[in-house]
Amino acid sequence: MKGRAKFEPTLRVEEFLLPNQFLIEMDPVQSNATESQLPRGGTLALRVATNDDEAFLLSVYGSTREQELSQVQWQEGQREAFLKWQFEMQRREYGARFPDAEYNVIMIDNQPAGRMWIGRDKDEIRLLDIALLPEFQKRGAGTILLQRMIDEASAAQKPLRHMVFVLNDNAHRFYERLGFSVIEDLGAYKHMEYRVVSEG
Repeated sequence: MKGRAKFEPTLRVEEFLLPNQFLIEMDPVQSNATESQLPRGGTLALRVATNDDEAFLLSVYGSTREQELSQVQWQEGQREAFLKWQFEMQRREYGARFPDAEYNVIMIDNQPAGRMWIGRDKDEIRLLDIALLPEFQKRGAGTILLQRMIDEASAAQKPLRHMVFVLNDNAHRFYERLGFSVIEDLGAYKHMEYRVVSEG
């Protein structure tokens, strides 16, 4: 078809990832964060991702690539295979970089709404990934979750860092409003940081 790109299974630059080991067996209603009220009504919470969330997490990942992948002409089953491959690659890379990372399902009104991956080490707190399904966006959940991380970074006196796709102007402006600034331009991605002011 004219004007559409051919399928090229290349991994996007910023994709850090996680292994299947992060999908642990536990009560799927167990929450690891206090429930919050959303500005326009409804509730927000996090719970640890489990094996039962595999299909949902893949669907969330797919939603973040929708605009990009719609430009490609796919043969039957090819798009789904490509997404699953990229998803697994991402998980392995996250797991290699941050073995003790925290992998959460974002819950809105007690429904799975997105994912949030967080890596921590002695030097930084890293927001590896945050994504909400389209129907749960623009309700203030992202702002609340990022503010929690800013509070944690401030208490720990560590920088909070995240990678933003260069063409995602909305995300860039969102992080700037919260106090993030670009510390490195990597071409396809901007490395952004919330720098905590040192006490004393």
